[in-house]
Amino acid sequence: MYIKGAIMVPHPPMIIPDIGQGQEAMIQETIRAYEKAAGKAAEWEPETIVVISPHATMYADYFHISPGKKARGDFRQFNAPQVSFEVAYDAELVETLSELCQEQGLMAGTLGEREPGLDHGTMVPLYFISPKYRDYQLVRVGLSGLSLTEHYKLGQMIKASAERLKRKVMIVGSGDLSHCLKQDGPYGYKKEGPVYDKRIMEVMESGDFLRLFDFTEDFRSNAGECGHGSFSIMAGALDQTAVHIKRLSYQDATGVGYGICVYEATHQDDQRNFREQYKEREAARLEKRKAEEDAYVKLARASLEHYVKSGRSLNMPGTLPEELTKRRAGTFVSLKKEGRLRGCIGTIGPVRGSVAEEILVNAISAGTEDPRFSPVNAQELDELEYSVDVLGQPESVDSEAQLDAERYGVIVTNGNRRGLLLPNLEGVDTPAQQIAIARQKAGISPDEPVDLERFEVVRHR
Repeated sequence: MYIKGAIMVPHPPMIIPDIGQGQEAMIQETIRAYEKAAGKAAEWEPETIVVISPHATMYADYFHISPGKKARGDFRQFNAPQVSFEVAYDAELVETLSELCQEQGLMAGTLGEREPGLDHGTMVPLYFISPKYRDYQLVRVGLSGLSLTEHYKLGQMIKASAERLKRKVMIVGSGDLSHCLKQDGPYGYKKEGPVYDKRIMEVMESGDFLRLFDFTEDFRSNAGECGHGSFSIMAGALDQTAVHIKRLSYQDATGVGYGICVYEATHQDDQRNFREQYKEREAARLEKRKAEEDAYVKLARASLEHYVKSGRSLNMPGTLPEELTKRRAGTFVSLKKEGRLRGCIGTIGPVRGSVAEEILVNAISAGTEDPRFSPVNAQELDELEYSVDVLGQPESVDSEAQLDAERYGVIVTNGNRRGLLLPNLEGVDTPAQQIAIARQKAGISPDEPVDLERFEVVRHR
């Protein structure tokens, strides 16, 4: 086995005495655990350490792998330039990893480097590892905006690269947990913060990495975490591998969660193929959901699938109920893939002859014209979940007090700029949040006046 093990560690710069200036005493438990994790890493004597850092170069649709022969970095950003590092990159492993990703259709490689210097998500782990063990090369990998299963797949490619080169490798999953645990902490408090930390520590200390995929994007965002992608890549590198797990610590003394676990590879275990299990589970769930779709959702699905496969718009089916063909209303079609938004386009009011016509057009637009996403391709069609919102008539309101984030959607208007947000969205709990997001969508700044409207919807899933 060429993946010798992995460590899950945080990266608070204050943990380093030159930076903490005494504040590191608050997290002595974390420091002691870090020393133990670094000691275990030294025991494995890896030829290459792969550090997965959320503070390395990051793109929405691409995993960046740092190129070159070596890299330098220091903590001058944190007023400690005297704490510095220079490491040699494993260029051969980087090349092999990039090639394997290309072969597997995974968007990853060495293009687009923005900052060649080492980031603190990389240097904090090296601060503890390097005094105990120096005979290694480094590979530095960033995160992306792609799905968690794609992060896990990148880990699988790291494992495959190590095996192809017969290279002894260890993985560092660098990431803090929630940043929103205390009202007086640096990022304040959100109710999702403590819930996230409890759940993620249960997952990581049990090694049940299938559960990593059950954390929705909105929940993770509200919790203010920065390590989930790192842990997902790390889990992928341990795919089909039995591990001996030791939880070393968890602390939240600063308002940020810091968790440390060690995973020592023991033998091959084909049952620990978590991405494959998730894909099978999702396929069964989506098939069941598809069988339960009503006429609104079936029409949206048929419209987009026909367009993607043929390049032509679907003709109006002749068997639709009259509520679709005789009624006019604005509609929004939303697409999700693996729980993440994949496209959403709609009309505030009716612009076509019927609800059915609105759905036919908006489904295609949601899949091909949402500027936030690349167009849906044929391989994705079976993985998509659809919802159709039929909008009621908007009505003007005088203040935020007349809104309800669960019941009403909101429209904000300033001149010819207009932004809309649907109701009852995960992670949007208050009218203030609704208005802020709708302003952002319309390009209206927080200090500009707006007219407010509310509307109700009937949501079809």
